[in-house]
Amino acid sequence: MIAKRGDPGIEDVTLRPGEFHFGGGATRVHTLLGSCVAITLWHPEKHIGGMCHYLLPQRGSCQRLTRGHYADEAMDLFLQEIRSACTRPGEYQVKLFGGGNMFERSCKADASINVSRKNIEAGINLLQQHGFTVVAQDVGGNRYRRIYLELWSGDVWVHRGAADNTQGPMDLCPR
Repeated sequence: MIAKRGDPGIEDVTLRPGEFHFGGGATRVHTLLGSCVAITLWHPEKHIGGMCHYLLPQRGSCQRLTRGHYADEAMDLFLQEIRSACTRPGEYQVKLFGGGNMFERSCKADASINVSRKNIEAGINLLQQHGFTVVAQDVGGNRYRRIYLELWSGDVWVHRGAADNTQGPMDLCPR
């Protein structure tokens, strides 16, 4: 069962677009996704992990946004934390979320501007490239998602919103 927001002893961390968190203990990390993607990592022995919330696959010519806004640079942040914890990518349970096509009508006409699809592909490719194994994913579609990662257990909870949401929060592949 998911611990409620504001429960004593639990630190709630909310990620905005481009933000990143890595740690452990009684911490729950939360974010809201549309076309953006979140990657969650959790180490089942050390009970550490984190989440990133990226907007775009790579920096390109835009220099205004910080590192966490791009999939490749968010991956660099994860890899730094993994090295600092003396762990390896293959030891983590990895889950991928988001990439909802929030502009479905406009993207059907021009697949080159389908940011959500490109975000999903970037996440999958980077995870494979660095030796991670994805154990669960909830990507694509045309709805937003609220994601909750509980660092004490590794459980990830997803609340799907908008048009086709017929369920409340659900546990997605707990340990």
